[in-house]
Amino acid sequence: MLKEEIKDDLTKAVKSKDEVACVTLRMFLAVILSKEKEKRYNIFKEKPELSEKELNDKSSLTDEEIAGAVSSEFKKRKEAISEYEKGGRNDLADKERAEIKVLEKYMPEQLSKEEIKRLAKEAIDKVGAEDMKDMGKVMAELMPKIKGKADGREVNQIIKELICKN
Repeated sequence: MLKEEIKDDLTKAVKSKDEVACVTLRMFLAVILSKEKEKRYNIFKEKPELSEKELNDKSSLTDEEIAGAVSSEFKKRKEAISEYEKGGRNDLADKERAEIKVLEKYMPEQLSKEEIKRLAKEAIDKVGAEDMKDMGKVMAELMPKIKGKADGREVNQIIKELICKN
């Protein structure tokens, strides 16, 4: 399980005194814990009759959900790098780059542009999109298939190109 792998890597980072990895992995485990608490709360609201064990089991994040969280954290750091560079804070941008290097290990394999185009064409055909007002339908069809495996902005751009060609 991915969460266990992250915990093991944190232990290794602590032992090897890798400060960047320690900070990044601790922060990421805190993100996972927060998402699990949120999931647990939502499950409890729907089914308050569940036992403590059932609630714990159901609220643990799946590897897919953790991969989504990694993608989100990855994206935040990329955006932060851009902002830090605009502000002339290369020291902070470098710190974010170092954290990205740690998180890359847990990122799901990214789809190629050609693969995204293929999946986008399938989604466009499936929903019968003809113009830009159908963009939401296409995104709703496509995003569950590629969540965490491609940047949303890139997907959006590819869909726009494909719809405008029609």
